[in-house]
Amino acid sequence: MLETAAVPGPGRTAPDTQGIPESGSGPPSGDVFRGLATLTPLQVLRFLGSGPRGLVEARADERLARFGENTLPASRSVSWPRRVAGGLRDPFTTVLLCLGLVSAAVASWGTACVILVLVAVSCVLRAGGERRAEQSMAALRELVATTATVLRRTDEQAQPLAREVPVDLLVPGDVIRLGPGDLVPADVRLLRANGLTVHQAALTGESAPVPKYPVDAPEDPCTDLLGQPQLCFQGSSVASGNASAVVVATGARTRFAAAHSDTGRQRERTGFDRSVHGISWILIRFMLLTPPLVLMANAALRGRGLETLPFAVAVAVGLTPEMLPVIITTVQARGAALLARAGVIVKRLPALHDLGAVDVLCLDKTGTLTQDRPVVEHSLDARGRPDPQVLTWAAANAWWTLQLADLPVPDVLDEAILDAAQTCDIDLMEYEGVAALPFDPVRRLATAVVRRPARLGVHTLVVKGAVEDVLERCVLEEAERDRLLALAAREAESGLRVIAVARAERPARLGAYGVKDERGLTFSGFVTLRDALAPTAADALGALAHRGVAVKILTGDHPGTAARVCRELGLDAGEVVTAARLDALSERELADLAGRSTVFARCTPAHKARIVAALRARGHTTGFFGDGVNDLPALHAADVGICPRDAVDVARESADVVLAEKDLTAIDQAITAGRGSSGNIATYLRITLSSNLGNVIAMLGAGLLLPFLPMLPVQVLAQNLCFDAAQLAFAYDRPDPATLRRPTVLKPRAFLRFITGFGLLNAATDLATFAVLALALHETTAADGEAAFHAGWFTENLLTQALVMLLLRSGRRTAERGAPGPVRLAATALAAIGVLLPLTPLGPWLGMAALPPVYYLLLGLVLVLYAAGLAVARARYDKRHADA
Repeated sequence: MLETAAVPGPGRTAPDTQGIPESGSGPPSGDVFRGLATLTPLQVLRFLGSGPRGLVEARADERLARFGENTLPASRSVSWPRRVAGGLRDPFTTVLLCLGLVSAAVASWGTACVILVLVAVSCVLRAGGERRAEQSMAALRELVATTATVLRRTDEQAQPLAREVPVDLLVPGDVIRLGPGDLVPADVRLLRANGLTVHQAALTGESAPVPKYPVDAPEDPCTDLLGQPQLCFQGSSVASGNASAVVVATGARTRFAAAHSDTGRQRERTGFDRSVHGISWILIRFMLLTPPLVLMANAALRGRGLETLPFAVAVAVGLTPEMLPVIITTVQARGAALLARAGVIVKRLPALHDLGAVDVLCLDKTGTLTQDRPVVEHSLDARGRPDPQVLTWAAANAWWTLQLADLPVPDVLDEAILDAAQTCDIDLMEYEGVAALPFDPVRRLATAVVRRPARLGVHTLVVKGAVEDVLERCVLEEAERDRLLALAAREAESGLRVIAVARAERPARLGAYGVKDERGLTFSGFVTLRDALAPTAADALGALAHRGVAVKILTGDHPGTAARVCRELGLDAGEVVTAARLDALSERELADLAGRSTVFARCTPAHKARIVAALRARGHTTGFFGDGVNDLPALHAADVGICPRDAVDVARESADVVLAEKDLTAIDQAITAGRGSSGNIATYLRITLSSNLGNVIAMLGAGLLLPFLPMLPVQVLAQNLCFDAAQLAFAYDRPDPATLRRPTVLKPRAFLRFITGFGLLNAATDLATFAVLALALHETTAADGEAAFHAGWFTENLLTQALVMLLLRSGRRTAERGAPGPVRLAATALAAIGVLLPLTPLGPWLGMAALPPVYYLLLGLVLVLYAAGLAVARARYDKRHADA
């Protein structure tokens, strides 16, 4: 961008191109751009070393080498080793690595190898999922524009030639031409314009096209740069009209790139990350305390020394949910793959679970709840009564302005009027066009002159445009004009756009018509238009409400327009909060207001981000759906950022989830998938931690009561391997439909209560098994009794874990009605291994012996009582959870 000191004031001599700084000096300064906005077009051209005829090719090539290509800063791809190493940041992965090293240090090589394999599998799976998401995003990246019409000269004396060049070859000082449908390829200052209107929704969120026209200096230099009529910015598009402009900033110096530079900042930890980390560190404290406690207790009560260290490490490993990183990564990768088939790309795998926890979804109405086009609501006469003739005059104006004013395409309002005329079977052929004055953003009118067969020698001027400007040209008394303005204001407050229509009879003539003829008009009436609703918006909002997701509308549009859209969709808008009110609130007051209110209008990008942050501070997990540069701060502030595939590049790169279509139904599908994945993770954690805690409590107690180790380290390892392998089924389980109807939140305190209660029940079952073993093995020798005890407890542990898998999983009722699912099959296999393994030749090698038949009879009774206790406790837990 340009140096502030180099910007000349009025009357000063502009510097040559040396005033343009070297490439890489950073994003443009608002002060510099504001300084340029105060210059005349000629001064800007002189400052840039250019002119109305454009740049010489040699100078353009020199600037291209100096400034670089007009492209956004490329996002750096993370290498495969760095992706794999990034998985080590997970706290459980780090603890597992430490336990693996300790196991290796005490020569427990089997434990060490298994732990290292689990860590490697988890890191590779996570890296692979993120790599696939990045490849999908690379396929979606598109240039802001492909080519631009540029005036270039071969030398100083040559005539300029207009030709198409790739936009990445544009440089400051290039003179370009813009027409309807063109994307603005850089930040430009207008030199000339004819009826130019620009869509800036990607930058400001405004749904209506904004008039743009050259001025020598703005009436209010303090106006926001995006509101300056003589400036157009990369990321906007031409709705109607044509213009020539000079390029002021390209590449990394555009406002587009300035927003892009924010995408690299560190994202705040999201709800899912916080929950998992909270649970992880609580367990890690227990794990770190367990080995020294086991060592000290055995040394004090049994006189055992470091020989119990492998057992102590095995106990710590037994408390660890070793498969958590693998299960989480597998569930995330599987959920992301299923969503990818539906056209939803999950760029950041943990975002899938953040989606499941979302209870507030913030979005803009433009293009999401509504389509990017208006439709005619009704036509009214001067008394506010329906009058179809007003629509007829408006359609005649739109049709003949399009035919005679050399406009390539109608603007969106004219399209809406012509569509309504076609629907009402209005015959426009009875009006013969004579002349037309196209819409001018300064006078804000469009005029068509028509001749009607029944009125020979008379021409009718039909004028439509902004209410104030049309009424100013009508013959009206002051009181009548005020009444009509009030009528139009009431329509606007109800969320409608209002266009005034007037006409005048003039004697037929051959000469041209001009602006001076737009006087002495007779007022005809109003045409009101509303935003067309998205076809799926109402159903999608209903589905989101059914899933417990509150929707907040954050828009830059008029409050009345936003409220009307909400009413039409059945969304309770309540009191519409404007941005002006937000500025006067403290953070705490804003959090309270954001929790109560649904619609926020006239929002700037900073307002949107502040509202999202306030909702998060209130304890909500927030999602934000946006597609423009103006949405970037809010995309960063939300727990999970969502955008459609056709969003601007910087929004796609900032978002966590990219949808194939701009459709709320796709968001509902993504939230459902996220809740399914989160439900499986939560089920895995509940089952694993409660079972592991019960086993560890029983193991510690038995270690102090028995004259031998209750389980050998190799047996603990074998038991963990079997249980861990069976738990992989949770990655493919089908959650209970009730899980999908509410946000999934991992709350550490609730988890601790759950695992403590069910863990104590499991420990009681283990202690009852000790009594059964003592009764069944009372006649055996000490050596045989120790091996049989190990076998009996091994069998009981795997059987109780199989019962826990079946009775505590969330989707059990659904699965039991159909064919056996993965969890039932895994639990059956786990139970079979628990019964049969001690009886195989592998049993003695693991230090286990065959058990007498009476043990299995007594164990069966214990397991029946344990299953009944689990069922009762689970029913009470479900009831309390439902009441809460």
